[in-house]
Amino acid sequence: MSATAEHLSEPREDEDVRPGSAVDTQTAAPPDTDEAEGPTPYKWRWFALAVVLGAEIMDLFDGTITGVAGPKIEAALGGSYSQLQWMSAAYTLSFAMLLITGARLGDLFGRRTMFLIGTAGFALTSLMCGLATSPETLIAARAVQGIAAAMMIPQGLGILRDLFPPKEMAAAFGIFGPIMGLGAVAGPIIGGFLVDADLFGFGWRSIFFVNLPVGVFAFTAALRILPKSLDANRSRSRFADLDLTGMALMSGAMVLAILPLVQGREEGWPTWTFVCMGLALPVFLLFVWHETRLRRAGGSTLVELSLFRNRAFTSALVVGLLFFSTMMAFMLILTVYMQAGLAWSAADAAVAMIPWSLGVTVGAGLSGGLLAPKFGRKVLHAGLLVQVVGGIALWFTIDQRPEGVSGWILVPALAVMGIGTGLIMAPFFDIAIAGVTDEQTGSASGVLNAIQQLGGSIGIAVFGTVFFGYADDRIGHGAVSAFGDAAEYTILIMCGVLAATWVAAFLMPKWARPADEAGAGH
Repeated sequence: MSATAEHLSEPREDEDVRPGSAVDTQTAAPPDTDEAEGPTPYKWRWFALAVVLGAEIMDLFDGTITGVAGPKIEAALGGSYSQLQWMSAAYTLSFAMLLITGARLGDLFGRRTMFLIGTAGFALTSLMCGLATSPETLIAARAVQGIAAAMMIPQGLGILRDLFPPKEMAAAFGIFGPIMGLGAVAGPIIGGFLVDADLFGFGWRSIFFVNLPVGVFAFTAALRILPKSLDANRSRSRFADLDLTGMALMSGAMVLAILPLVQGREEGWPTWTFVCMGLALPVFLLFVWHETRLRRAGGSTLVELSLFRNRAFTSALVVGLLFFSTMMAFMLILTVYMQAGLAWSAADAAVAMIPWSLGVTVGAGLSGGLLAPKFGRKVLHAGLLVQVVGGIALWFTIDQRPEGVSGWILVPALAVMGIGTGLIMAPFFDIAIAGVTDEQTGSASGVLNAIQQLGGSIGIAVFGTVFFGYADDRIGHGAVSAFGDAAEYTILIMCGVLAATWVAAFLMPKWARPADEAGAGH
């Protein structure tokens, strides 16, 4: 075995794995650092980051990649338009439903263990999706795939928090911004290529089979690189600690909120959609009552309710809900405008979004490693302002060319919006969990991810309704004019929501960590 292979073998349990954790001096040499600097950080932490990002990439691809292959799937398997919608919605719904539960399972049984289970499950269900023979089996496989993602994704933040020292945390989180931006835009592009290329005769099935090598890599690398100490002090045998009632109530509230948002516009917003949304809040309040009562009785709750007494965290939920609602809806509305209004292909529309993706990369790179540690919350405010400027520039660009725009004309505005998005995404999660304790990390990760998914669903439903309704009222003037006017109108509303987000961000703390504040000289 080579030296490199030996280093990549599974870390010993006596190796230091948590920032600030003590090294077992009976079994390991003292860390080669000055005592004042604390013990040496876990040496394979950056490889661990690559493993976590591999899981994030699979999730991002599967959240966006199916749209471009939809017509091919429908042609091959048949089914109704509603079933075609559910091929994407089944994944989103089950994922959002169980995110908090997945995070809690990580608290109870270990983040390493649940990450391995989720990663293996995601790869297996991707294979099931690719082998589906009917719309019903594909929808069922997508729902189970969402469950696997809910077990896998919430562990990422906790793993990174355990492995990285505070001084490197901003840089680690800063990498998420460009990866999320590139993943969201690359999904449709890669999907279009795989479907058109018809590799090995797989056709549309390739969009699911592509997850297999990534999943195998993530599982194998996690098995070797993630230290077993991540699962230390977990209650492996205490299944009684699972709050099944809380799981049912939280899942029910999420279903009642998300199901009508996903299905409502297609069905013309019938009465049942409003009834479901109206019931979501009472069910959620019942969940809070149950969790409070269980905590007072000394039981193990699904969510650490103490999180919601943390201003950094609760304000981050508001900011995240508003921000992610505009981000996800923006991508949908602009690509629909390009395809339905300008008659571009799905691949052309995806390629036109590349300037936005590159802007996210630049903004996140500047923010995570350079600006956020020095300026803290001011970077969030700067990013929101840059987004508003980019949104107004995009509105102006479309307004000045009623006959239609080209991809090159959109580059400046999209790049500016991307930079603003990247500036926000890199420090957001770091600031959001600023005051979260180790015991709360799992719950915080699950709630933040759930808010991200819920915000995206709400944004698509609300802004999508505004966009399509405006376009329908003007369709007599031609598709270019109707969808162009609808895009302009909706973008202006989004800018207003971003302005409200800018105000809400003042409720968040100025710094992710006290050390940043001291280092900045404030």
